[in-house]
Amino acid sequence: MRFGLFIPQGWRLDLIDIPPAEQWAVMRDLAAYADGSDAWDSLWVYDHFHTVPVPTTEATHEAWTLMAAYAATTARIKLGQMCTAMSYRNPVYLAKVAATADIISGGRIQMGIGGGWYEHEWRAYGYGFPSAGARLGRLDEGVQIMRDAWRDGKVSFDGKHYQVTGAIVQPKPLQENGIPLWIAGGGEKVTLKIAAKYAQYTNFTCEPGGFTHKSQLLADHCRDVGTDYDAIVRSANFNAVIGESESDVKERVARLRARQVAKADEAAVDAMLNSVSAPEAASGTPEQVVEKLDKMRQLGCEYAILYFPEAAYDRSGIEMFEQQVIPALS
Repeated sequence: MRFGLFIPQGWRLDLIDIPPAEQWAVMRDLAAYADGSDAWDSLWVYDHFHTVPVPTTEATHEAWTLMAAYAATTARIKLGQMCTAMSYRNPVYLAKVAATADIISGGRIQMGIGGGWYEHEWRAYGYGFPSAGARLGRLDEGVQIMRDAWRDGKVSFDGKHYQVTGAIVQPKPLQENGIPLWIAGGGEKVTLKIAAKYAQYTNFTCEPGGFTHKSQLLADHCRDVGTDYDAIVRSANFNAVIGESESDVKERVARLRARQVAKADEAAVDAMLNSVSAPEAASGTPEQVVEKLDKMRQLGCEYAILYFPEAAYDRSGIEMFEQQVIPALS
């Protein structure tokens, strides 16, 4: 099992009380910490503009700006977004941005990509909110455009949603076969079929029953489209609050809650924090977390991406994970 680490960027109210002028230093230093540790294969950010669980005026730093910054300030670790919303950027422009970031990084960019879902920020930024079918249609066409641009350095495409005529994407990414595609989402009829056709990685639910179900559907789609199911790495994201004891975990969650309810609706915060304490979350003592992740590994989850909501303030949970969980699963 390999591991990725989300870097707090504000989207989940995880930079509260840190002055804006100091937030980049916090993010940069945590990325440098992960870069210097062999425990982490990759670092990740979210591609969102407005906070959750509700929109607030708290910070939400932009994903691809951070990709370029991390490309220049780290040396080893892979760099991804979970996940870029296809419709937020023209796909051939996105291919160009990602190729440049890949060159800056020395060939470490990953492309997490999905259809997008956060209606409030879609409408606020003037994108409207197309139907799910239209958003997934753009995902399918956009992935093809990016793949061809990275492979050939030039792309033309005449689709229902996108038209590209001789767009030059030079220099190409440094990675020989282009930037790896992590197609995220568990949509059973469309998203998983897109993943079967184009993905090197998938990313869907960390709930064991749901993970098993989505895996079988992915296998069915791979058979239908003639691709190799075993060649696609299946990953999941896990919320994580780790403590020395169950009471320590509860105290950590209580501190998170106190900080967040000062900025957002109490009921909404509680609903968001429920995902940290849910049975499928990678929360608990190190021994409990090992047991949960080992079960997922046995179901075929080869890659776990961890989100520690206290990371900007306290790295002790991350350190426990590195020292007591990863060695048991790697």
